[in-house]
Amino acid sequence: MTIIVLTNCPAGLRGFLTRWLLEISAGVFIGNPSARIRDLLWAEVQKYADQGRALLAHTTNNEQGFTFLTHDHAWHPVDYEGLTLIRRPNPDSPSTRTSPRKGWSNAAKRRRFGLR
Repeated sequence: MTIIVLTNCPAGLRGFLTRWLLEISAGVFIGNPSARIRDLLWAEVQKYADQGRALLAHTTNNEQGFTFLTHDHAWHPVDYEGLTLIRRPNPDSPSTRTSPRKGWSNAAKRRRFGLR
């Protein structure tokens, strides 16, 4: 079983995938091609996705019974003791964190001066 999910990809790529897979919802393709065809489809998705994102999930012989690949996602698969997990970007990382504003908050000012 193979599942490909496309987000913000060209319509031509979606049309190409319908040759091999069934589009069950907008941008969600499912089917059971051979491993060789699956790898060729994934190579085409990576080549023509442009600004879009793509996710490939397929069955395999491992502990989970499936594996997945991503293309231009902020979330990345990570191997953790034989299990494939998804690492999401940390919103509190120093690169995205803004420094706190200086001074009192509006709530603190109201409390201080008895204005509720």
